[in-house]
Parts: sequence; structure tokens; C-alpha cells
Amino acid sequence: MASGGSGGVSVPALWSEVNRYGQNGDFTRALKTVNKILQINKDEVTALHCKVVCLIQNGSFKEALNVINTHTRVFAKLNRIENALKTIEGANQQTDKLKELYGQVLYRLERYDECLAVYRDLVRNSQDDYDEERKTNLSAVVAAQSNWEKVVPENLGLQEGTHELCYNTACALIGQGQLSQAMRILQKAEDLCRRSFSEDSDGTEEDPQAELAIIHGQMAYILQLQGRTEEALQLYNQIIKLKPTDVALLAVIANNIITINKDQNVFDSKKKVKLTNAEGVEFKLSKKQLQAIEFNKALLAMYTNQAEQCRKISASLQSQSPERLLPVLIQAAQLCREKQHTKAIELLQDYSDQHPENAAEIKLTMAQLKISQGSLDYFTMINIIMLTEIYGWNDSEVVVDYPKSTAHLSLIREAANFKLKYGRKKEAISDLEQLWKQNPKDIHTLAQLISAYSLVDPEKAKALSKHLPSSDSMSLKVDVEALENSPGATYVRKKGGKVAGDNQPKEQGQGDLKKKKKKKKGKLPKNYDPKVTPDPERWLPMRERSYYRGRKKGKKKDQIGKGTQGATAGGSSELDASKTVSSPPTSPRPGSGATASTSTSNIIPPRHQKPAGAPATKKKQQQKKKKGGKGGW
Repeated sequence: MASGGSGGVSVPALWSEVNRYGQNGDFTRALKTVNKILQINKDEVTALHCKVVCLIQNGSFKEALNVINTHTRVFAKLNRIENALKTIEGANQQTDKLKELYGQVLYRLERYDECLAVYRDLVRNSQDDYDEERKTNLSAVVAAQSNWEKVVPENLGLQEGTHELCYNTACALIGQGQLSQAMRILQKAEDLCRRSFSEDSDGTEEDPQAELAIIHGQMAYILQLQGRTEEALQLYNQIIKLKPTDVALLAVIANNIITINKDQNVFDSKKKVKLTNAEGVEFKLSKKQLQAIEFNKALLAMYTNQAEQCRKISASLQSQSPERLLPVLIQAAQLCREKQHTKAIELLQDYSDQHPENAAEIKLTMAQLKISQGSLDYFTMINIIMLTEIYGWNDSEVVVDYPKSTAHLSLIREAANFKLKYGRKKEAISDLEQLWKQNPKDIHTLAQLISAYSLVDPEKAKALSKHLPSSDSMSLKVDVEALENSPGATYVRKKGGKVAGDNQPKEQGQGDLKKKKKKKKGKLPKNYDPKVTPDPERWLPMRERSYYRGRKKGKKKDQIGKGTQGATAGGSSELDASKTVSSPPTSPRPGSGATASTSTSNIIPPRHQKPAGAPATKKKQQQKKKKGGKGGW
């Protein structure tokens, strides 16, 4: 190796010094020499290992943990955690310092029960100045069990005298869903953190901000769980702006922001995903945290129409945990987005067959999918009915009350409608009664229940009808006169239409709401003679009047198509397809065959071939003889 920058001393010579100091038990000098080696190569695994050992031997446990956490990736790449565990378990003598390291290794491996036992023993049997640190580690194990294994935390009798202990206690409460209490303890942790750093003269400005960022991140998480997403998002962004060096904290915050964004603001989510891919994140978070991040990556890929990426991530998650349902649901959702609903249902059915323990949940998902598609058949509804009975809907005298979600209630309503449709009235009544109990103000469900009882038990239907609201409470009290006189929107009567109620007689004593407009007298013609009876045919065109005798010139020619409707003279016009199509139907003359005319007025007549020798041909030839005349057809 090349020589280092420490006075030209070679690396092998430095290692000789470390070996000599280690054999003599002089770990302080050994640590100084190891640091010289790390100045030459900061990722030298053996040097890092020796440094951790020297720090532990000198009692600097906090610094040892910092080295381990800072160089987690280096240790993990070589599987040093497993090797460290074998080394510790094979030691001849288990000292307190070795037990401290043993507890850390077990915690990293997520073997929380064994880790808890190690720290219990250390807290009870150790007599030194590190009791507070051990209690903090003990509370961290309890918090991890509460969140990742859903174990109810036991009361360890630890006093919340430091901000670390308060923080771990709050984490344990979050795992049990006690969010309000957890928030109060986090506020206490924030106060203790500020006070401890203000009293510490050696502290820097960055130290309290780094600790407070972790506390504030947990506060934002509680706000998110409480549905206060705007406040949570604001607090998350404030932490990111501080640019903390803790990559695990940034990864968790970025993941939580992505869950708030959902399918909105995907551009921001894409930027936040980069924080979850930072170096070393996979070695600082628990397996469940890493899985949650991967699930959200798959969902984000689905929202951004990256179908292949979504399938790749969800398939990887399914291979890691075949029993997990969520990866399959994500794959099914992606298929639905691609309009492949049949494949989605087949995928869910295959998973249900392979994992019967999740069959009920899968069938509910399939039923919900079919309801959304409107493709429910008889057998699907039978499955819904069975599932609703499994989930606590009473079919006997004993009623088991379970908290019922909106989706569950919608399935029960579909099942009740199905039972009513196929004559299973008694079973439908049972479902409707439970629905009505969930929401006694639901008049629609009550009306359905009364209708069903009327077919089975009329007396019961009559008794239930008393719960219906009275007609007075349901009637709309409207001042008609004030409404009509208001300057609001007015109704414009359509031409030729009638408004219902126009011909209804008015009540006695009720005057007109508006004054009737006076009709204007029509103007009479100048040559009007009141003694002479008006021509009854004056409204008809001249050629349709009974006394019309035609023009004097070209009388025979103009007879074609000029007769009354239905007359024999119109035979040639009927054979002329162009005239039949383009000419609108004329009004029938009084007394003629009006019925035949009106029945065909809305039908386009068939197109005919022009017959040879028709009168229309002669007409065309005659028109050509006229000066300036136009040809027919």
C-alpha cells in the first residue's frame, strides 16, 4: 500500500502499532493509530472494526454506535452483523460491554424478544454511569415491538426524564393508536430537548435542530394519522428545508408526503422518491418500513402510468412475502386501470385459491370490483351474502356487532336488494333492519323495510310506518305569491306547448295574480264591406279554391301536378322522383283524403326509376321551346 500522510509512515507500520497497543491493552493509543489509518482509507473495514472495539473498551458507547450507524453500508455489505453475532455468542466471557454490543446486534436483526431480555438484564445488574442510555435502548425495543409486531407494551416503570425516553414512549403509544396521548408526550420531549441543549455549553447550533427534526417528524406523522393532512404536510416540508443529515428521517418523511399526494401532485412525489433511494437507507430502516416504501413506489408507478414498473415492484414484493395481500391488490388495480377487469378478477381468484386464509377479504374485493362494473351475477351475490353473514351479520337470535365500513354497508345493501328481487324476503328484512339500525335517519332504508314487511307481516309494517316523518314535516312551505312576484328566473312557455295546471279552476275569492293583457283589435282591409259575407276559402291558395279555373294560356300544360291532393291528374307527379323528394307536403283541401297525406308526411318516399314515355318527358321538351327556359329534372 502507499504510505500515509502521517509523517511518511507506511500503513503496515501503523497496523503493527495497533497490534502492539491492543496486546498491551492500551486502547486509547490504539484508537489514535486506527484514526490515522482511516485518514488514508475512510472505508477500511478492519480499521472501522478496530475503532468500534477500541471505543467500547474505553466505554465510549455512544461514539461506537455513531461509527456503526455512519458506516452501516460498509458493514452490511460484508455481512458483518451476522459475523458479529457469531463472534459475540462464541465468546468465553460475557462482559457488560459485550452485552451492550450484543443487544445492538439483536436490535439490528429485529430479534426484539431476545434484545429485550439482554437490556433487562443490563438495567438490573449494571452499576455504572450508563444506566440512562440502557433505559433508552430498552424503551426503543418496546416501541419497536409495539409498532412492528403490534405487541401491547408493558409498563417498564421508566421515568420520562429525557427527550429520548419521551420520544420512545410516544412511539410505543402510536403503535397502539393512542395518538392524542402520544402528541402530548412528544411536546414534552420537544421541551426537554430544547432545555438540555441550552444547558449544554458544548452543544452546537446543529445538534438541537437534528434532534428536534426527529421529534417534529413524528408529530407530523400523528397529524397525518388524525386526518390533518395540511398541517402534517406543512411540518414535513419545514423539516426537509432544514436539510437534515439523517437519511432515514428524510426517507420516512418523503414516503409520508407521497402517501398524502396519492394520485395528485405526482411531479412532487417523483422528486420525493429520490430521497427514499439515498445510500444507506436500506440499512437504517426496519423491514416493514422498507416494504411500505416499496408499496408506495408501486402505487406511484401506477398513478404515473408506468405499468411495467408497477408490475415489477409488486411482483418483487410478492416474491419476498407470498402471503402478503397488498402486492396482489396493487397488480389487480393496475390491470383495472388497463381495462383488463377479467384478468384482475382471475388474478384475485388464483390468489384466493392458493391462500384460503385471505379468501374472505379477496372475495369482498372481487365483489366490490364487480359492483363497480355492474356485472354482478347470481353466484357473485351468493358469495356476498355468505361473506356478510361471516362478518357478523346476524342470521340467528344472537347479534354480533362489528364496526361496519361504508364498503361493507354497500355490500349488505346490494345483498338485500338481491334477496328482495329473488323472493327471499325474510332474509332481506334481516339485512334491512341492520342497515336501519346503523342509520335510523335513513328514510330510504325504512321505506324498503316497510315494503318488505307488508308482504310478510302487515302489522309489523304498520308499526314501522309510525317512524316515517309526518307529511307536515316533509311538505315544502312555499309562499306562492311571493315566489311569483320575485325577480328570479321566469318560465318561458314553449311554442305550442301547454303548462300543466293552466286550465285548473281557481279557488273562490282568489284574484288574478297578474292583469290580463287587452287584445288589440285586428285591422280590417280598406275595401271591407260588413254587408258582404267573407269568402270562406280565402285562406287557401288560389289554385286550391273550388272556383279556380286555371290560367287561360297553357291550360293543359299547367294541369300537371296542379290538381287537388289525391286527384288522378297527379299521377305523373307521383312518378317524378325529384318532385316527390324535394317538394314539401301541402295542406290537404277541405273534404279531400287528409288521412292518407298526413300518415306519410314524415317518411322519405322511395326513389323510383324514370319510366320511358312519361308525360314529364314531354314537359321537358315543351320547356326547351320557351325562350330563356330551364330544363327539367
